[in-house]
Amino acid sequence: MGTVGYYIALPFIYGISLLPFPLLYLLSDALYVVIYRVLGYREDVVLTNLRNSFPEKSEAEIRAIAARFYRWFCDLTLETLKTLTISKNTVRKRVGFDGVGILEDYANKKQSVILVLGHFGNWELAGARFSLEGSIPHPYVIYHPLHNKHFDRLMYHMRTRYGTRLYTMKETSRSMIRDRHLNTATAFIADQTPSPDRAYWLNFLHQDTPVFLGTEALARKLGYPVIYMSIVRPRRGYYRMKPEVIVPDPRNTREGEITEVHSRRLERDIRDQPDLWLWTHRRWKHKRPLV
Repeated sequence: MGTVGYYIALPFIYGISLLPFPLLYLLSDALYVVIYRVLGYREDVVLTNLRNSFPEKSEAEIRAIAARFYRWFCDLTLETLKTLTISKNTVRKRVGFDGVGILEDYANKKQSVILVLGHFGNWELAGARFSLEGSIPHPYVIYHPLHNKHFDRLMYHMRTRYGTRLYTMKETSRSMIRDRHLNTATAFIADQTPSPDRAYWLNFLHQDTPVFLGTEALARKLGYPVIYMSIVRPRRGYYRMKPEVIVPDPRNTREGEITEVHSRRLERDIRDQPDLWLWTHRRWKHKRPLV
């Protein structure tokens, strides 16, 4: 979509963002019918991923998870647009934050940390909620710039309006080293798909899966404790986030250990609430290289 398309879309984007939540979810229900029931958006990918991840489940169970996933996916899409205009009070109301004291302790010690999470729950709303806590390490998020400069600027505004700062993927290592004198919490979404020849391979959801080693490499290099951030959804429109220290001392770990630990922790969340993970992603498009 070019410049003209962006400016045509912009009023609709903000119009959706300004909708009250009851109307937002009515729109999401309609979007679900179009995306899933009519268009079948990436349905083959979703069903294949689910079947391979849960071989113990029946076809009826797989399709029930898929239907719930598409409902959440539509909610997620519109909730993400909502973050363009959502108020601080509404963010606090919609996203609970348990265990803040864990992060306050690190802030009091002036110890920076690494946060690791997946495409699970609502990471955009969680980022906004994290930014509202002034007594914890300041949030920095790794992001991949969009090709369209107008939409990239819009996403940048959306993610930083309450104080979150961003590192591009290419500058992450250099920037974290540059900023090590600051008290930061750098968030890595660790379930993206790296090049197979530069990845750490493990068994994840019954499948050979490549994982980026950047989270682990920087934690070990800088000595930053690794904290897994769980984002669950107790009911529609509401989330709860909770930090959990999974690697308190990364310097005393073997190669691959941190990657294994955070991947297993995400896997547990996915098994508990499988409809809240991004199944449309072609997570297993690569095969493990032959040794």
